[in-house]
Amino acid sequence: METQGLLDAAGQALRMALLMGWQIFWGISLGFLLAAVIEVAVPKSRVAQALPDASPRSLLRAGVFGAASSSCSYAAVAIARSLFRKGADFTAAIAFQFASTNLVLELGILLALLMGWRFTLAGFVGGVLMIGLLALLFRWFLRAGLVAQARREADRGVAGKMEGHAAMSLEEADGGFWQRLFSARGFTAVSHAYVMNWTMLWKDMLLGLALAGAVSAWVPHQAWSQLFLAGHPRIAAVWGPLIAPLVAVASFTCSIGNVPLAAVLWNGGISFGGVIAFLFADLIIIPILDILRKYYGWRMMWFLLATSYAAMVAAAWLVELLFAGAGLVPQQHAARIAEMQVRFNYTAVLNLVLLLLGVVLLWRFLKTGGRAMLRQMQGGAAGHHAHAHHGH
Repeated sequence: METQGLLDAAGQALRMALLMGWQIFWGISLGFLLAAVIEVAVPKSRVAQALPDASPRSLLRAGVFGAASSSCSYAAVAIARSLFRKGADFTAAIAFQFASTNLVLELGILLALLMGWRFTLAGFVGGVLMIGLLALLFRWFLRAGLVAQARREADRGVAGKMEGHAAMSLEEADGGFWQRLFSARGFTAVSHAYVMNWTMLWKDMLLGLALAGAVSAWVPHQAWSQLFLAGHPRIAAVWGPLIAPLVAVASFTCSIGNVPLAAVLWNGGISFGGVIAFLFADLIIIPILDILRKYYGWRMMWFLLATSYAAMVAAAWLVELLFAGAGLVPQQHAARIAEMQVRFNYTAVLNLVLLLLGVVLLWRFLKTGGRAMLRQMQGGAAGHHAHAHHGH
């Protein structure tokens, strides 16, 4: 009986993971496609020069460029270091890093699909607030000596992950806007950016779905309610953002892989602001902290951990206050998980359309040197040259 119970629980977890995957596949694909189009249409070779300081104008540019440079967490930190080494202000580079994982299209689409438009709006508002709070903390506490030490460490060029994508993301496409999109080179570039987005994030998404399915099936609702103090709404609103990043660190999921688990936590009773803090914690999970240590040294890693945690908690509290005041916090903790099922509806049609489009883009990617590009993904300059030749 015990073995049968374990098999039943595993089957239930797998079923929940597959249902969530079915529900969000078209949203992920559409987000990746739109991100690929933006990546091709918006040249990035001069991004570092556009971020010379920590002024509001530079931070705004960092947020916009970051949101247009859809990345997994590993690629985001690699690109930020590349910008810093090319002369970008450190604060602006970190703002870019945060925006490229937390203000991106696919994150907003997935939040809308699984949790509703209020969470999409809260994620955007909270992201802007967190960038502003980070900039203030850096202005108050970041010393020039620590930045100089971080620059020396960064210039050593120690490899982390996704170094090839860091180079690719800074490549400038040829020609004007329409030429990039509707020429043969534009089609190739979009296909490369689209497939590489999948390459970067499919493991995170599978891990996120697997964890969400397991947690949804195995962890009793009462356990989450007790952890998040769901029976005490006012205390929970303060406690949720404090504990949520720690849950994220323990889960090891990052980027948009956090969204399915965030939906499970919301159903378990975490506060509205707690969901936002959980989503923002993708850049302080242990593997990312280890890469930050390699990039900038121990002291800067601890500084980034402390300031990022403080900023995400404060931003989540502000989001909770603002949205509660505006009457935008959902009254029911009911993300769209329990009622999920496979049926022929708009989800099925969109899944089919986006799957066929993805197959076409994959075919173009493979036909134009994609295999070599994948092999060189960890190769930094080599990946850069491959993309420059085939992607444009």
